[in-house]
Formats: sequence, C-alpha cells, structure tokens
Amino acid sequence: LSPKQVEYSQTIYSSGSDLLSLINDVLDLSKVEAGKMEVTPTEVMVEEVSGSLNRSFGAIAEQKGLNFLIEIQPDAPKSLVTDGQRLEQVLKNLLSNAFKFTNEGTVTLAVRKAEANRRFINSALNTGGGVVAFSVSDTGVGIPKDKQRLIFEAFQQADGTTSRKFGGTGLGLSISREIARLLGGEIRVESKPDKGSTFTLFLPMRYREPAPDSPGGARAMMSNVVDAPSAPRISANPTWRPTPARGTASVKTPVPERRARQYIVEDDHEAVNPGDRTVLVIENDANFAKILLGMAREKGFKGIVCLDGDSGLAAAHEYRPDAITLDIDMPGLDGWKVIERLKHHPATRHIPVHIISGVERRQQGLKLGAIAYLEKPVSKEALDDAFGKISTFLDDVPKHLLVVEDDEDQRKAIVELIAHEDVEITAVDSAEKALAELASAKHYDCVVLDLGLHDMSGFDFLEKVKSTPGKAELPIIVYTGKELTSAEETRIKKYAETIIVKDVRSPERLLDETALFLHRVEAKLPEQKRRMLEQLHDADAVIAGKKILVVDDDVRNIFSLTSVLEDHGMVVRFAENGKDAIKALEEDPIVDAVLMDVMMPEMDGYETTRAIRGKNEFKSLPIIALTAKAMKGDREKCIAAGASDYITKPVDTEQLLSLLRVWLYK
Repeated sequence: LSPKQVEYSQTIYSSGSDLLSLINDVLDLSKVEAGKMEVTPTEVMVEEVSGSLNRSFGAIAEQKGLNFLIEIQPDAPKSLVTDGQRLEQVLKNLLSNAFKFTNEGTVTLAVRKAEANRRFINSALNTGGGVVAFSVSDTGVGIPKDKQRLIFEAFQQADGTTSRKFGGTGLGLSISREIARLLGGEIRVESKPDKGSTFTLFLPMRYREPAPDSPGGARAMMSNVVDAPSAPRISANPTWRPTPARGTASVKTPVPERRARQYIVEDDHEAVNPGDRTVLVIENDANFAKILLGMAREKGFKGIVCLDGDSGLAAAHEYRPDAITLDIDMPGLDGWKVIERLKHHPATRHIPVHIISGVERRQQGLKLGAIAYLEKPVSKEALDDAFGKISTFLDDVPKHLLVVEDDEDQRKAIVELIAHEDVEITAVDSAEKALAELASAKHYDCVVLDLGLHDMSGFDFLEKVKSTPGKAELPIIVYTGKELTSAEETRIKKYAETIIVKDVRSPERLLDETALFLHRVEAKLPEQKRRMLEQLHDADAVIAGKKILVVDDDVRNIFSLTSVLEDHGMVVRFAENGKDAIKALEEDPIVDAVLMDVMMPEMDGYETTRAIRGKNEFKSLPIIALTAKAMKGDREKCIAAGASDYITKPVDTEQLLSLLRVWLYK
C-alpha cells in the first residue's frame, strides 16, 4: 500500500474500533435494562483481577506520566464468588475514567473489606456474608456535587458543554452502575472539584440469585438503588435532520440511479403520456400521500407517488413532472436534501416545489427555492388552495419580475441581463413605484431590489412588503453595492431570499438566482446566458486553489475533511483547537474559508468564531460551523456567533462542497 492508503486504512480501523466499542456499550446497557444479561458466578481470585488490570493500565500510566498503584488491604478477601468478566468490565470502566480525567498525580485501585456497620441501598449487600469494596481513586479534575448524579445517566458527562476538554460517549458509568446492580452491588462516588474522585464498587462476597421481584431483581433494575438516578432507556431520535446548504448556487450533480419503488399507493406512473400534466408527490405517510394524489387528480394532474426521498429524486429525473409536493421529515434522504439536489441540477431546477410538512422551517424552504410552504396539519381547503396555486403558477407564462433600482444604468443592465421571452420585466426607480406595482392587480413572481433607494430605506421596503398579506412568500433578491454590517445582513436575512453584493462577476450570480426563483428552464435560455450559467456552475473551478483552515480537535475528522478538500484542488491547513486557530490566522491571514467544529476543548467553536469576527480583517471571512450536536437552535446559535453557515456531522460531502462553492464564488 502507498503511505496515503496506509493512512486511510489506519483511520478506518480506528473509527471502526470506536464504533464497535460504542455498539457494545449500547448493547450491554440495553441487555441489562431488559433483564437479558446473564451472570456466570465463579470463584474469582482478587490477585488475578489486580494483575490483569495492572497489565491493562500500566502502559497507559507510563504514557501519561502518572503513578498507578494497586493496594490490596490485609483485610481484603483472597477471593469472592461473582462474575469475573463483569467485575473486570466495571473496574476497567472506572479506571479508564480515572486516567482520562487525571493529568498529573496518581491513580489508585484499593481492595478492602467494607465496614461492617455500613448500610447499603441494595438489600443484597445488607443480608450478611460480607462485602468487598473496590475503590478507584484519582487526583484529577473532580466532579461538582450537583453533577455527581448526572454522570450516571446515559450519554451524560459532568462537563457536557461544547468546550469540554474530554471526549467519550458518557455510557461507561451507566453500564457500570447497571452491572453492579446485576451482581448484587452498587457504586458510590466521593469527589471535589480539582481534588480528585473516588468511585467505590461494593459487591457481596458471594453472589446470590435475586428473586424476580426483589429490590435487586431484574424487574427492579430501573429503580433508584445507587447514589445516582436511574438511566433512561436508549432510543433513536427519528426527527433529527441535517440543516441544508444555502440554495444560492447550482452544482451539476449526477442523475440518481433509478430505484425500485414500492407501489403501496396506486398512482398513475404507468399511465403518464407525453403532454400530460403531472405532479410528483414525495410523502412519507402513505395515507396522506393518497389524499394528495386525489387532490392532484381533481385538478387535472396525473400523480406519481414516492414514499421516500431517494426514490422521489430518481422519479423527478425519470418523469420530469410539472410540479412536486415535498414532505421534509422522511427516512434516508430527507426533504431538505431532496430540494437542494433538485435545485442544483439544471434538468430539474425549474420544477416548482410545494413543501407540505410538519417541520416548521418555512423561511428556509422558501430560500431554497420552494414556491410555497404549507405546515401540517392542513385542512382540505388549504390543500385545494395549494394545488390551485400550482395550476396558476404553471399557467402563468411568461413569469413576471420587478426590478427596483434607482440608478438608470444599473437598471438597464439588469433588464438586459435577465430579459428573454419567458420573463416579463417591469423596472422602477423608487420604492414608492415598486409598492404601487405590488399593490396592483398584476402578479409578480420575484423582485430584484437595490438597498440604496432615494425615497425609502431598502430595509424598510423589505419589511413593508413581507408584512403585506399575500406577499410573505414573494422571493426578493437583494442586489446591492452597499457594504453590509453583520447586523444589517442579519436583518435582511429575515426577509430576503438571497443577498448578492455587486462585484465583478455578480451578474452571473444574479442571472442564476433569478432563474431559480422564476423557475426558468435553463435549456430554453439563449446560448450566451446558458454559457454564463455553465461557467458559474463549473464546480471545481470555483473552489480549486482556495485556502481552507479546518479547526477540529479530532485528528480523524481533520484527516477525512482534508482528504476530501484536497481531492478537489483546495489547499488545507488545520488547527486542533480554537486558540491555535486564532494563532494560525494571525501568522498567515491569507485564508479563503474556515471550517469550524463547535465542540472543542477550552475554547469552543462559538467563542472562537466570535474572536475571529472581532478582528476587522476577518469580518467577511466565510466561516462554516460543523457540529455533531444537531439540537434545536444550533443553527441560530452558530449564526449569532458570527458563522456564515452551518452543517451537521457526519458531514455530507456534496453538501459541504456545495456550501463552499456558494461562499467561495467571486
């Protein structure tokens, strides 16, 4: 293998090992909770256990420069009857944590006989016969009193912030606690911040099979029998969806392969003939899909139904429907990715998409190019209106564009750039005339707005139009030569579908954006304009040679991102934390974009982004936030901190490249 292939193999192996460990942890926890984990009690020699742990952790102690002591007290038993494998599993978890959270000093494993007068919550420890205590002590960071119960919860850590110093899944202590219960024991913790911690596993000298309904039995596994609350059951989160890329540039993506479809809904896919008006229904709920199919037929459309995003995207390329209704919350390829890929392909970009979904992200859908956004639950009247809107949109040819620009030369240039037989353009020189046009009986499909109007602030114009009944979904493209402050840009983003700052190549972008929101068929444009769009969409030409700074504390993420970016001709530097990122920018400020991980030790991505934005030379530097948290409000927090955009991990390569093309296009 070449050195690069060896590096890839090592990364794959390391990531696979971590994943396997996580899967084993989740399975262990679920088996205990379900009462399915078996206990095989045998006589376990204490010296054999300590010897095994010494071999496992001696090298780690040496590597970190720590002292590792194993102390077997004189009163400790030579053996106990328990499950030796499970005992070692718990002690390894406790020792792993001790070494992870200790940077200097000592980690100690002490074995002793528990005090005779100590009372335990687990009744199996109070029945006599003696109790052995395994204590793991460290001189590490310690745990605040208010977090000592939290750390036993699944997927929780004492420091769960985005700037935490230590990684891990937060499952080790949950599993250890459950196994301790299973063995008839319990775990207690004593700790003070910056003073270290002691976790003590108490086990009966002789394991006894618990009665099914006893406090230590399988049915009582979820009861509160230790110093921490019971662990919640692990469940998948089916509502998580990645945040899509901004839909402000096209990318020639390959046509998806045709997928075998499950024809649960009897649609019209076999009856579509040339000249038929068709609606493609991409909807996760088969019953609701049938309702949409019926509505489409009532309006004179033939309907094609797909119950997932992948087959929906393939059907869009196969049948080239006249319109699409799209659900967002779908398994596999969700609605955000579907509309993004539709709008990034020249063959499907013009197809009007009407989003009908329970996901409340209306503004985002409109920015990506949807003609309308309807939130579930919906009434029959609302659906009837939606299909009526689709019919009206298809019948309305040519499309109508309003240009609001007070500079005569600029106004004429915009009209000349966009004009063709498929679009009718009205150009005005003031906000007053523009408002009069929008209030007239004439319907406009899109507005191009310059902010520097003489009679009204462009910001006030935006707010006035968007608050007018019936105009909330009108796409407005801000095309301006004004240098925007971050506050102004945030204010505009509430209303405008895209912002184009006038520069030497911005006419191509303006043509591209108006084509998106007017749903123009690219193949029918004049050759010169088609060529302009083709040059704009030449993906690698936009990003080749660009300098990217990757900021991430996980070297595997750095490696995988670097490999992808370098394969597309970009030059990559990296920093493993926020402080190093700022230092790297100070030493060499020539950077075209930053990929910023949110969760990093000491100085997280939010703080680092704010610090970069605090320097004048980096006010307009594109910063794309990367986060694995995918929680509600993450996007808003990233944008508020100064990020230009946001993408979730695991990173979708095409989505990331699309984002970079948007932000690096000049």
